Amino acid sequence: MMENQASISRWAQDTFGPCGSNMMVAVRANQEMAELLKALTVSDNNPEALSESADIVIVLMRLASCMGGSLMAEVDRKMAINRAREWTVDATGHGYHVPEKAAANG
Repeated sequence: MMENQASISRWAQDTFGPCGSNMMVAVRANQEMAELLKALTVSDNNPEALSESADIVIVLMRLASCMGGSLMAEVDRKMAINRAREWTVDATGHGYHVPEKAAANG
């Protein structure tokens, strides 16, 4: 990947100015998510969906920078947690983690 969180954040700062509030950056990410969902309602394999996914990551990288963190470091941290969790799998190829209390009692 040629781009990284620092280069994306510099571009966003130069293009749009300061973040303002983290909440407004998150609202922008939500708007991009809505565009992804709209693309997928057209077709489950709509080529625009990948581009919209990239927009979401771009905005989330900016949010992480505004919050003083690293999105990829947080993904690594969170994946370590996810790998250690117990999961309930549903019929759609997705699932939900079993809450720790239920996992300990179950």
